[in-house]
Amino acid sequence: MIVVLILGTFGITVAIRQMVGGYLLKKTDTQLNRQASLVFSNIRQLSQEDSDKSALGPTDYFLQIRDDGSNIMTTPLTPSLPSGIVSTPNLPASGTMGNVQISVPFTTSAHVSYTNVPGDPDSTTVGIAKAPWRVLALKWEVQGAEGQSDTHGVLFIGLSLSDQIDTMRTLTKYCIVFGASMVLMGAALALFIVNSTLMPLKRIEKTAAKIAQGDLSQRIPAVPETTEVGSLSASLNSMLARIEQSFHEQTETTNKMKRFVSDASHELRTPLAAIHGYAELYKMQRDYPGALERADKSIEHIEASSTRMAVLVEDLLSLARLDEGRGIELNHEINLTTLVNDTSEDLHALDPARTIQRGIIDLGRTNPTVSTSDQPNIDDLGSRKKAKSGTPKVSGQLLNATKPMNFQFSEAAIPEVHLQGDPSRIRQVVTNIVGNIHRYTPSDSPVQIAMNVLPATIDPHQLSTLPSNYASFAKFIEAVEVGETTHIGNYYAVMQYIDHGPGVPPESRQKLFERFYTADPSRAREKGGTGLGLAIAQSIVKAHKGLICATESDGGGLTFTIVLPLAEIATYQKSTVQGQKSNIQHGSAAKGKAQSNVHSESAAIDGILKKDNTHADSQQPSARD
Repeated sequence: MIVVLILGTFGITVAIRQMVGGYLLKKTDTQLNRQASLVFSNIRQLSQEDSDKSALGPTDYFLQIRDDGSNIMTTPLTPSLPSGIVSTPNLPASGTMGNVQISVPFTTSAHVSYTNVPGDPDSTTVGIAKAPWRVLALKWEVQGAEGQSDTHGVLFIGLSLSDQIDTMRTLTKYCIVFGASMVLMGAALALFIVNSTLMPLKRIEKTAAKIAQGDLSQRIPAVPETTEVGSLSASLNSMLARIEQSFHEQTETTNKMKRFVSDASHELRTPLAAIHGYAELYKMQRDYPGALERADKSIEHIEASSTRMAVLVEDLLSLARLDEGRGIELNHEINLTTLVNDTSEDLHALDPARTIQRGIIDLGRTNPTVSTSDQPNIDDLGSRKKAKSGTPKVSGQLLNATKPMNFQFSEAAIPEVHLQGDPSRIRQVVTNIVGNIHRYTPSDSPVQIAMNVLPATIDPHQLSTLPSNYASFAKFIEAVEVGETTHIGNYYAVMQYIDHGPGVPPESRQKLFERFYTADPSRAREKGGTGLGLAIAQSIVKAHKGLICATESDGGGLTFTIVLPLAEIATYQKSTVQGQKSNIQHGSAAKGKAQSNVHSESAAIDGILKKDNTHADSQQPSARD
């Protein structure tokens, strides 16, 4: 940049010199043309002027008159400088014109003579005397009196260029000084701008050095994004945030993998150790009396251990396939209504004494409370009924009375819902939940199974990335509240399995979907659990772009909520209207068939209840698979 300034200053100086020099020379030529006739008319007067004074008037002119043969007739004007120095232009010799053209100004050197110079002449005066001359040759003619011939010849008039040269030198000095000042100011300004511009880059360099040392939390200080450095800083900060997130995710994945391998090894070692132990026991006791009976018992234990190991390996294989995106097909139609009804019948078959209610869920606007379990809690079902009548039993800090904190169950017919997905995998999810209810809750505790289609302003991709905890559940409820008001977003199928068993402690509830996690490992083995069922269910639901979470039931117990996306609101409403039109034609026949099925189902259930009431299970385990 400094080189550019120097070259620019030099170019400007040369251009100014050329322009001013040409202007002054042209002005001198004009002055010579204008003054030639005046000087010639006053030759006699000018020759009588005091030659010692150094005026700037006509005495600064040089005048030489020649005849028509170019012979010098007289030199009436010869300017003299102080100290007796005389400067005259070098003209062609007498009797010749050389290369001089009439009426064309030309520049010639000076002839300096010293007369009566006391001591050494002044250098400044000598410099002025040696300055070149600007000379103009003109023809002159004087008409004689009557009878006399005309006289004519050549007139040389000149003017020293010392003033122009002095002006050019002064102007050059000013240009040099001004140019040098501009170069210095430009250099200082350039240095300041470069330092100011590079300062963020230096901070980027320091930040990069800290990141290279392993501190991924470092960020580049904010700079306005209107500049290149600011845009670069914003891009780098965004990249660093993603790198840090990816690194943490990789670290978390590595830790999970380590825990998974450790837990899998531990779980597989237990049945293998049992198989090995009973085999050794059989070998040790086969020569003793009663060996056959003991062998049968050993084989039974070996068979049970191998069965548990086979289930565990199958679950591990399912998880591995789901993690790789295999083992699931999402292009089939699922009838969720049939699926929910089937799981209800399965639970009734497992626990005939259990009260099972089917219904729908929607937003409930009661006065919720904050309990130690991070969500509303009412002591029992009776208290819940009182809450509906307007006398709720609350404890802790009262929340916003209009803020929905949970879905409200209403006993009603389950709506008909269809979606695209993998029917066998979704059935595996609800079967696992029903199996947990059967294994870990008393057989006579009530259960509510509900489903409904609700709008929500949350994107399915965003929903599938949420963790399986109460915060995600509350976020979805807020999205449902907004969706019901604005009618934008997507429709979701929401299923809830609500039990009123012993429940799960708050600190353990968020870990239910971790692999191999069991609240009570010993009782889980007794119940046949592997600790992978809910992890598999979570992977299946997320593969369907949904959400599964576990929350506390009103009155105690555990509620599993499954959210699966259906379609955008406009698309789903259009398809629903078309489906209703096609179903009108078959309404009457379907209604008669349904009534017949209801009567048959009621009779079958009554028979099962009478037969199996005596086998109700009174245990109340608290572990969950």
